[in-house]
Amino acid sequence: MAQRIDGVVLLDKPCGMTSQSAVTSVKRLLHADKAGHTGTLDPMATGLLPICLGEATKYSQDLLDADKKYQARLRFGIQTDTGDAQGQVIAEKSTAEVTDNAMAKSLIDGILPQFMGEIEQVPPMYSALKRDGRPLYEYARAGVEIERESRKITIYSITVLDVSWPEIALEVHCSKGTYIRVLAEDIGHVLGCGAHLIGLRRTMVGHLSLDRAVTLDGICDMAPQVLPVDALLQSLPELTVDDHQAKRLEMGQRVPCALNIASQWADSLFRIYRSQALPQNFIGTADWRSGVLHPRRFIAQRLINQN
Repeated sequence: MAQRIDGVVLLDKPCGMTSQSAVTSVKRLLHADKAGHTGTLDPMATGLLPICLGEATKYSQDLLDADKKYQARLRFGIQTDTGDAQGQVIAEKSTAEVTDNAMAKSLIDGILPQFMGEIEQVPPMYSALKRDGRPLYEYARAGVEIERESRKITIYSITVLDVSWPEIALEVHCSKGTYIRVLAEDIGHVLGCGAHLIGLRRTMVGHLSLDRAVTLDGICDMAPQVLPVDALLQSLPELTVDDHQAKRLEMGQRVPCALNIASQWADSLFRIYRSQALPQNFIGTADWRSGVLHPRRFIAQRLINQN
């Protein structure tokens, strides 16, 4: 029988599984009645997939906007229609001009700076982005090319982890909306021999890291791996309010709140805690603007009262 579970599971998603299938599997293993994820990973990709249960689903959007970190493996000299190893080969070019790993690393190091910082990236046709209510991959499978506008993304860092030419491994720290498949193709284009993605592992989403994740085999119905709801929000500044202020916020009312805070937190979103010494004193999030707290999302009273 399904039970109400409120919290977060950090899953190490296996290769070959869709993100939605991973959510369904976790939901079934924990007998949870409500679950969702914080942004998809391609079936080929492995690694960190935060899965929200119960009340935590209210805060999944906050991680959709978070920065990400990946370990990617690229194969040069071959292009595919999808930009990754699951696609059909559409072009091949010799990589023999690069004679050893040292030469390859020197060439890669020389071109990576042009992909750093804020850059423009055109989303791939094989993506879940929608046009006229249909995902782009449906058009791509039908052989229809749709014009896509480029988007601004930010690459904070790219580090070469390994070179085994014609393959290289990179670590990429990037903003939301970055397609590592497209980055691989673009690097291959600049190098002049083409490239595609043959492996991808996500190691970080916002402040959450893969080293705390569990595999599907490691999940049991005792649910020791379920983190509290506010685990999603630890990058937000924390604010404690008294019981009267908490009740007003929970009813959707604005609350005057004078704060002596650092300038970087002005007009910010805060995670809000009730000052009472309860096992579950996290109650939700609120915007602080010009001395007033504006309620954003609050957990159900049922969860608070149960504790």
